[in-house]
Amino acid sequence: MANPSSNKTAVPEAKGALDKFKYEVASELGVPLSDGYNGDLTSRQNGSVGGYMVKKMIEQQEKQMAGK
Repeated sequence: MANPSSNKTAVPEAKGALDKFKYEVASELGVPLSDGYNGDLTSRQNGSVGGYMVKKMIEQQEKQMAGK
């Protein structure tokens, strides 16, 4: 039986903004992320983009919760 992907956007309307954010973060980190196939990138490169995205989202949420 096929296992459904858990990598789904919770708010589908945010997909475009998340994609834009992903490319901005990749650019900041110097990761040559392109639209389409990125199988030539290392796991470390791809993981650094995702990890940094999470870090920045948490920082933004903490600021928002602190009322700043």
